[in-house]
Amino acid sequence: MRVVVQRCKEAKVTVDGTVIGSIGQGLMLLVGITHEDTEKEAAYLADKIAGLRIFEDDEGKMNRSVTDIGGAILSVSQFTLYGDCRKGKRPSFIAAARPETAEPLYERFNALLRDKGLVVETGEFGADMDVQLTNWGPVTLMLESQQPSKTETP
Repeated sequence: MRVVVQRCKEAKVTVDGTVIGSIGQGLMLLVGITHEDTEKEAAYLADKIAGLRIFEDDEGKMNRSVTDIGGAILSVSQFTLYGDCRKGKRPSFIAAARPETAEPLYERFNALLRDKGLVVETGEFGADMDVQLTNWGPVTLMLESQQPSKTETP
């Protein structure tokens, strides 16, 4: 799994002109799922995200999590995170899980975040969505459920 995490002051997702998910301060998540992903990867990332200390404390240090600040999460499925642009000019999405595999795992991931006491709003899986946010900082991180290989730079 890959998740782009953006600290935000507000975020919303719209489908066909209707807002279907909206939050105030918290985290905007773009969630990508690949073929090998299981609930183990979803649980790892849900735990990591719930405790990720990227909000400032009283001293201005990134020392507080979304849970600590009482923030919310807007989670949007994003198969294009597994787009491969190394060859040619058109991305290949072979590494992205098929919808029948990805959707249940995406729903489980959101349920795991809710189980941690977080308010989680979502987009609509597979829909053409408009996503808006005010990125706070800006702070944007890429999390992956698999550790980089020893040849990759950390």
